[in-house]
Amino acid sequence: MKVPSSFSRLKDFRFPREVIAYAVWAYHRFAMSTADVEDLLAERGVVVSPETVRLWVNRFGRHFADCVRTDRPKPNNMWHMDECVITIGGVKYWLSRAIDADGDVLDILVQPCCNAKAAKRFFRKLVKQFGKPRVVVTDKLRSYIQPIRSLVPDADHRAHKGLNNRIENSHRPTRRREKIMGRFKSPQQAQRFLSAHDQINTIFRPRRYKLSNQSYRHARSDAFALWADYTAEIAA
Repeated sequence: MKVPSSFSRLKDFRFPREVIAYAVWAYHRFAMSTADVEDLLAERGVVVSPETVRLWVNRFGRHFADCVRTDRPKPNNMWHMDECVITIGGVKYWLSRAIDADGDVLDILVQPCCNAKAAKRFFRKLVKQFGKPRVVVTDKLRSYIQPIRSLVPDADHRAHKGLNNRIENSHRPTRRREKIMGRFKSPQQAQRFLSAHDQINTIFRPRRYKLSNQSYRHARSDAFALWADYTAEIAA
């Protein structure tokens, strides 16, 4: 692990910001538990507890996610929207997710119900962030019809289950993390974690099947350079 000496130490923190950023990166980039990250750091001579890693992830994950959102280019104007069920404490919640035509996650929202009101709340949030889309692709859930008609009446709404396979695949990392974490502990935890997880993976998971080896390595180098910049901006 490279530790640039130019980075100043965070006030009131025992470890330098590079170690904290590395732990947050490893936790979100790979399907790891906090204990796995603890072992990864221990192999590099950094002794921390899984609880410390968890605190770092909770505290600084949002910082990196916000940086990614700020720097990301304007998304494609074709959106895919879908929802999946997550069980928290024996209660069902609905995770709404939207991606653009390139497969990059726009945003997520965990809600206790799946109706037109919930769909409108999520869709309004997206339009406020990214503007109005040209095309919206959903499954055949009727809850989407009224919100799309009222908020973007000129958009082409395509309700077809077969057209939405791209976002169905986008749910898979959530399922993997849910299993590793032994299910989410609360809606707030799920919202906090997934909001950061999806954004961080946006820059570290380019569409490799669309890139040559050289292009992929350049994209990876750019992602690490961005991460170094975000690390320098961490505030205690």
